[in-house]
Amino acid sequence: MAEDDGTVLIRIRAAMPALRPSERRIAEEFVGDPARAANLSIAELAARCATSTTSVVRFYQRMGYAHYKDLRIDLARAVAREELTTSSLPEVSGDIDRYDSLEGIVSKVAMNETLSIADTARSLDMEALATAVSLLLAARRIDSFGVGASSLVGLDLQQKLSRIGRTAINWHDSHSAWTSAATLDSGCVAVAVSHTGATVDTVEFLSIARKSGASTVAITNFRDSPLARAADVTLTTAARETKFRSGALGSRIAQLMVVDCLFTGVAQASYDESMAALRNTYAVVHDRVVHKRA
Repeated sequence: MAEDDGTVLIRIRAAMPALRPSERRIAEEFVGDPARAANLSIAELAARCATSTTSVVRFYQRMGYAHYKDLRIDLARAVAREELTTSSLPEVSGDIDRYDSLEGIVSKVAMNETLSIADTARSLDMEALATAVSLLLAARRIDSFGVGASSLVGLDLQQKLSRIGRTAINWHDSHSAWTSAATLDSGCVAVAVSHTGATVDTVEFLSIARKSGASTVAITNFRDSPLARAADVTLTTAARETKFRSGALGSRIAQLMVVDCLFTGVAQASYDESMAALRNTYAVVHDRVVHKRA
């Protein structure tokens, strides 16, 4: 049996980009309806996925299982855990489709994002998180970069760190990010955000920063990705994306959760200094709002 039955679906999703077509169809069957898949025999699963029993055996071994029955047991446990996690939400099933009502959309988005956060919390590497917090604490300067929705996550990190007195810069433009990365040194940290870990501009930013001597941190959904390979520390999310992937639903929420953990870790480790900075920055904004109302 694998080390943690609760992460079996997380591991399957993370492995999907690197799977062979036949193995990917098997993975999609498990991810699409794990409760049903957990009750299928090897032959039944192979037939549903239009592949061979050999491919099924290869797949479960790749997922870390010596026996198919162990995978089925872990799937059943993962389903039970998800049901417990979402028990307070309206019961929904399936992906968002063109016929969903607004109420249905709200329920499905809430389900997707709740599970993305829960899975990320469950699978986040605490040792890697502690290392990243230590790097940010010691950094003279912290540069962050991402493309699209990931850029907003980088901006959120920069704003949070700035509020506790850290020198943090978020870059929106690739060329500006690259030229800045080339000026970093061993006293700096570069943080890159990408769901796929394969965004060329983001990988290049982290690679340049690393060559310049800076410590590098990646926030990505896939540990075996170009971005992760360019990082000294990788913080892996476990986002669930829908067919509306371009909207970056689950991935953005999971990334923001990791950023919140990073920020809180840094603030706690420098508690007195950070609390004083938060009080001061709150007072400045609060006074401004009061004056405008007056």
